[in-house]
Amino acid sequence: MVEKAVRYEVGGKQYEGMLVYDDSVKGKRPAVFSQPDWKGVCEDTIAQAREAAGKDYVVLLADMFGLGYGAKPKTQDDLMKSSRAARNDFAFINACGGKAYEALSAEAEKLGLIDKAKTLAIGYCIGGGFALEQARAGAPFKATVVFHVTMPNPVQSGTKCNIKGRVLAIHGSADPVTPKPMIDALEQELTEAKVDWELVMFGHAVHSFCDPTANAGPTRYDAKLCRKSYALMREFFAETL
Repeated sequence: MVEKAVRYEVGGKQYEGMLVYDDSVKGKRPAVFSQPDWKGVCEDTIAQAREAAGKDYVVLLADMFGLGYGAKPKTQDDLMKSSRAARNDFAFINACGGKAYEALSAEAEKLGLIDKAKTLAIGYCIGGGFALEQARAGAPFKATVVFHVTMPNPVQSGTKCNIKGRVLAIHGSADPVTPKPMIDALEQELTEAKVDWELVMFGHAVHSFCDPTANAGPTRYDAKLCRKSYALMREFFAETL
């Protein structure tokens, strides 16, 4: 697997995303624009990108928190502070996410890795919320899959839903971070916007079941559910493309 850093700038601040792909595969593949969780681009989220990419996709791993953010471990307070600052800034979410997609896809195209007409998106936790905001803004994602999404509803009330592709939300019924009423509101939004959507709800599952580092309280990794989630993602993408 190749991990190629790609830098870009937003508002005078430097960011560094990653292209993650299997270099043994020749020819162009679909691109999967990935918004990681609140840890940003780090060893853990790059490992998730490798798993998502496999031999089938080139993952464009976005950085929403700044160059070097994921280099050192952070406390829960550190993560909470940085994520809250980002999640409340609607203009920043779309500007930074858009720039990440632009820079990463341009580099992947230059390397002859991707078929840009087959662009997909995924997001974990807060990254799922970021991915949905970009999709609402009309990003060219053929399909968007979110795993245990943290902020499924629009950051800015009244935001028009301009999602062009399909949406799959994979969630836990006992998730205390994003309880079911928030998922119900997402369902209503997608239905009213006539988006082709699906929801898979894992009974009794809590938050972060796809994060191997989550092991306490409201966040808990579940290897079986994680495998099922990636299988569902691949099936959904295959149906879409």
